[in-house]
Amino acid sequence: MALDKSEVEKIAHLARLHIDTEEAEEVAGRITDILALIDQMQSIDTATTEPLAHPLDVVQRLRADEVTEANHRDELQEIAPSAQEGLYLVPRVIE
Repeated sequence: MALDKSEVEKIAHLARLHIDTEEAEEVAGRITDILALIDQMQSIDTATTEPLAHPLDVVQRLRADEVTEANHRDELQEIAPSAQEGLYLVPRVIE
């Protein structure tokens, strides 16, 4: 699918973009190249290809799930303006 200068100018008008005549020809060429690449990619048979979550077959190394900090909740709730049963109480915002 190829775009010509007039179609690019119409699209630019709809998108509220200002494109000069010289720029319109260059943009038309670039869009035509992009559309040609899309057509080329869509012509590839992918029926036997499984979808990938990541292009590389690597495994993420995870660290051990260990506690690294002490629980300071009780100490912090002592200095909080208002706390009850381990929860911080805040003023009602939505009524």
